[in-house]
Amino acid sequence: MKYRFCGRSGLQLPVISLGMWHNFGGVDSYENARDIAFHAFEKGVVHFDLANNYGPPPGSAEENFGKMMRDGLATHRDEIIVSSKAGHLMWDGPYGDGSSRKYIMASINQSLRRTGLEYFDIFYSHRYNPETPLEETVQALVDIVKQGKALYIGLSKYPVDKAMEACAMMKAQNVRCLIYQDRYNMLVRRPEEQHVDFLRDEQLGFIAFSPLAQGLLTNRYLNGIPVDSRAARPSGFLHREDITPEMVDKISRLNQIALSRGQSLAQMALSWLLAKPVVTSVIVGASSVRQLDDSLEAVDAPDFTTDELSAIDSIIL
Repeated sequence: MKYRFCGRSGLQLPVISLGMWHNFGGVDSYENARDIAFHAFEKGVVHFDLANNYGPPPGSAEENFGKMMRDGLATHRDEIIVSSKAGHLMWDGPYGDGSSRKYIMASINQSLRRTGLEYFDIFYSHRYNPETPLEETVQALVDIVKQGKALYIGLSKYPVDKAMEACAMMKAQNVRCLIYQDRYNMLVRRPEEQHVDFLRDEQLGFIAFSPLAQGLLTNRYLNGIPVDSRAARPSGFLHREDITPEMVDKISRLNQIALSRGQSLAQMALSWLLAKPVVTSVIVGASSVRQLDDSLEAVDAPDFTTDELSAIDSIIL
């Protein structure tokens, strides 16, 4: 595994991190989830990315990670990075969502109990909430570090102006934001347009989630919509109407470039992100050990040629 320093800090992250958004909840096989996580650690994927609402049901991914710690990972606690987040709906009532001090403090305490950890290495504000004064959210994050409940603070999915304000507020209290997390892939390039200058100026790390665009950047939809695919489900972030003839044409053309490089489309999508200087790490999901290994092969892929990058841009821009 390769590692990169996270912004202006001494912390290194593996270029591939394991995300527990899907496949690690209470409805999933714990044994399979444990096998994936343990295999990831053995391969040098030492960063595990969680959130309080990951499951389903919400909270169950953290509970399962707590079991994994008790099943053996705990003996390696100082060799791993564990991140969690708060900001989306977690429980009913006015205090189970948002970015208030009440919600954030309750959330991290619950998350620590579920995982059995004494602290998180990174704790994120999962999203910006305009209904809460930013200074209230930031003060809660600063206090979390000063109370020893997290070593570092991260921001996720913030508008760039609010992220800049939050970073300035943290620095004023001698707590620097470490890392910014957002959706980024070949088909979603908004961070390039809005956040690159901010990340450079603040010297933050950047970690990308949804690198395969919910499965679009795979060979899954080249010949229609499989009945067991995400796009076939009635809910979720990928819908049948997203699989347009124009999109399938793009995916097919990208797949040809990937094949010419000796990669699958999914592997090329990961390699493309890792070739971006702004990217510290990419969060991948996995439903099996085999799928994780397939993703890890992207780390040692050949560099892109200028012609390949131009061809990719001509397809997706």
